[in-house]
Amino acid sequence: MIATVINKAIAQGIPLLFGSTGEIITEKSGNLNLGIPGIMYMGGSCGVIGAYLYEQAVETPQAFWCIVIPLLASLIGSTLAALIYSFLTITLRANQNVTGLALTTFGVGFGDFFGGSMTKIFADGGNLSVKTTADYFKTTLPFADNFGAFGEIFLSHGFLAYAAVIIALLASWFLNHTRAGLHLRSVGENPATADAAGINVTKYKYLATCIGGAIAGLGGLYFIMDYTGGSWTSGGFGDRGWLAIALVIFALWKPNVGILGSFVFGGLYIAYSYISGLSRSAVAIFNMLPYVVTIIVLIFTSVRSKKENQPPQSLGLPYFREER
Repeated sequence: MIATVINKAIAQGIPLLFGSTGEIITEKSGNLNLGIPGIMYMGGSCGVIGAYLYEQAVETPQAFWCIVIPLLASLIGSTLAALIYSFLTITLRANQNVTGLALTTFGVGFGDFFGGSMTKIFADGGNLSVKTTADYFKTTLPFADNFGAFGEIFLSHGFLAYAAVIIALLASWFLNHTRAGLHLRSVGENPATADAAGINVTKYKYLATCIGGAIAGLGGLYFIMDYTGGSWTSGGFGDRGWLAIALVIFALWKPNVGILGSFVFGGLYIAYSYISGLSRSAVAIFNMLPYVVTIIVLIFTSVRSKKENQPPQSLGLPYFREER
């Protein structure tokens, strides 16, 4: 029972880990992208559309293309969404908060429109399903059953779950142990000083935001292909995008801490389903727990005021080179 609960908590937390890792990379450049929920939604919807079109185009879908096509479609869709945000906020210097919220609305609308349209036109029984593709994404390690509870908890996930952990670890290493990571952090802390030192602020902001968006989009793809088994449902992603943003604060802008945080959030998110007899109000309280924990962490870190636990100094602020 305990092994099953932990396994489900990890599976629930993987989309949050993708989203928070992408947002941390973005925020380290000084860009506050509140469009992450929409980007994750677009990543998932583009992936399932690509998978469905491929499955319908061939008589016998091949494993390689069943994986590659949804991945590419998801990465392209989420990167384009992040590029739109980058152009508006970096080049045109639009307000980052307003742009991010508009992007979230656009991303959800994009997914519901195209996913909903395909459901009405092509789906049988009202559901758009890409089960063949999803089965490849959900394939677990062949030796997982040989390790008992350990195998059930840690070895019985699809490849995207392990990719999420690896990407988070690589992002942490990149930010803390490479010259480019140091440049990115300097752009987020003080872009004027970084610019004076010869660092291309615009390039770093664009790259960080687009790469972060692409990573976040994989969270949407994982949710549809692995968590729901390839079944598209409009609005089914819920508030996971906002939880991913909350996880950024919980993780103190550290991708490696976000790994553990995502599993904690995942456990809190599904805790109510393992407690019988809860009223509707009690379920709502359980759904609030990740946000409550985030607020507590935010208060605690604000009181301690440690520099390494604070957001980038220029987060959310536009950079005007002429004012340097």
